[in-house]
Amino acid sequence: MKPHVFRVVTKGPEGEYRIRDYVSEDEIRRWHVQAGSCDYTLDNALRGQPIFKGLIGPMPEPGGVLRYESLEVFEQMTKEWYEHKRKYRKKKKVQLPES
Repeated sequence: MKPHVFRVVTKGPEGEYRIRDYVSEDEIRRWHVQAGSCDYTLDNALRGQPIFKGLIGPMPEPGGVLRYESLEVFEQMTKEWYEHKRKYRKKKKVQLPES
């Protein structure tokens, strides 16, 4: 998969999400330092994609987008996802027979 867009999500000074799209590897490399390439994933589409210092990723998104997040954004979004998932998960109450 050749990505069409490299998306970087960070947090602004007021806590808002800031999204910046780069249309080429050269453009994103002007702003972020490449620390290696992705060779640990089972997703063949991500193999060989760049890894950038200070960013979590790459993560695939629909439409040929590769997403990278700052550590702060990754932690916040993971926490929100977990809380949302827990909210809709109900435990079954099991009655144990009295002996």
